[in-house]
Amino acid sequence: MHMDPGLDDLHAWDYWVPNGNASFLSRFCLLIFSFLLLRYIGRASGIPHFYDRGAFESSQIDEWLDYAPILSSGSEFENACKYIDSFLEKRTFLVGHSLSIADIAIWSGLAGTGVRWESLRKSKKFTNLVRWFNSIAAEYSDALNEVTSTYIGKKGSGKPVVAKPKGAQVVNGAIPEKGKTGTGPSSEVDLPGAEIGKVRLRFAPEPSGFLHIGHSKAALLNQYFAQRYQGQLILRFDDTNPAKESSEFVENLMKDVETLGVKYVAVTHTSDYFPQLMEMAEKLIREGKAYVDDTPQEQMRKERMDGIESKCRNNSIEENLKLWKEMITGSERGLKCCLRGKLDMQDPNKSLRDPVYYRSNPVPHHRIGAKYKIYPTYDFACPFVDALEGITHALRSSEYHDRNAQYERILQDMRLRKVNIYEFSRLNMVYTLLSKRNLRWFVENGKVEGWDDPRFPTVQGIVRRGLKIEALVQFILEQ
Repeated sequence: MHMDPGLDDLHAWDYWVPNGNASFLSRFCLLIFSFLLLRYIGRASGIPHFYDRGAFESSQIDEWLDYAPILSSGSEFENACKYIDSFLEKRTFLVGHSLSIADIAIWSGLAGTGVRWESLRKSKKFTNLVRWFNSIAAEYSDALNEVTSTYIGKKGSGKPVVAKPKGAQVVNGAIPEKGKTGTGPSSEVDLPGAEIGKVRLRFAPEPSGFLHIGHSKAALLNQYFAQRYQGQLILRFDDTNPAKESSEFVENLMKDVETLGVKYVAVTHTSDYFPQLMEMAEKLIREGKAYVDDTPQEQMRKERMDGIESKCRNNSIEENLKLWKEMITGSERGLKCCLRGKLDMQDPNKSLRDPVYYRSNPVPHHRIGAKYKIYPTYDFACPFVDALEGITHALRSSEYHDRNAQYERILQDMRLRKVNIYEFSRLNMVYTLLSKRNLRWFVENGKVEGWDDPRFPTVQGIVRRGLKIEALVQFILEQ
């Protein structure tokens, strides 16, 4: 039997499958013929990379086609499933990064065993194999059902499980208007005080890692409100900590936002406003609303917890300005100092106990180099930039709840317009990590392949794992 079928093989196929019925032995022979046919279709279809690839990947496809008949061997079935399950641990497709006839051959072989495969799917014994099988089924269900019903007959179930969204249908990462959703739970929520055409929002990730599922919730919620109220969305990089940030993270965050289908009108950086932020800091010093403190960090933390005022709190404006200049130049004395807001050290809300506005940091910035020796904290920069960029509603997760009062107080001291705060619940998950600090440890210590490792909850990781973006968007919006 030659390996590459021509017209003679197609005639042989018609001979072996009269009206789609065959005996068990015939089906086994048909399985062999089907893979010959797959090679022919793969070459004739004209679909890029479906069969003809580079020498290495093409040989891998051939190996899978030769391996596939083992699924019809009763005694070897579970061992074969175990092997394929292990192989798929970090893969979306059997060969390369797109569908090939290797996937079709193995998928059809599993579906063709009927009840035996269905029982294994329900047992959750081979999680990677089941995930792959369901993913292929969801993406190519119509064609695969036709294959199994025509060529496998009653023996195979031919009924892949396709996940159906329970809530509203997602269109380009957004939810349609009321009255156009499905029968499941509604995803409609309102933005307090919002007016059609006057809403301006921002999604402001820190470029210190890749976008993960938790960030996706914030990004998609901002987009949802921007589209619902016919407003605008800004993508802003909160780049105020040069020790953790890099241009690589900026580029990958841009890629992840595009993957999610989030649309924005402009890209800005907090570092764009460093000159204005320094002017505002000096203004607050002159007005007695901020002071420079050289208290050691651990002592300062304890004093804040206990409500004890710093020895520097009552320094004169002149002394504060002098130390502020030391901070700007990055002198030995200046590197020991920070700038703090003079709020209320006895407030029950500890975030209002003289928070830090500026820290000394001689590390060069990934965008602007070594121009600055001091950098604003997120708590100081965020309300300022929100006000300057015309943000009407600042969406913040519930982890910032105690700092909302601080946000509003800082805006008051700056004498800037009010920005409405909309709070949403933080997305927490079990059996995984969403902290970028923890994820960074795994990357830097070589425990994973990178930020796109398929075991990571990053957007790139879960896409590489096999999750469809449409499913991620639907999951986030249903929360």
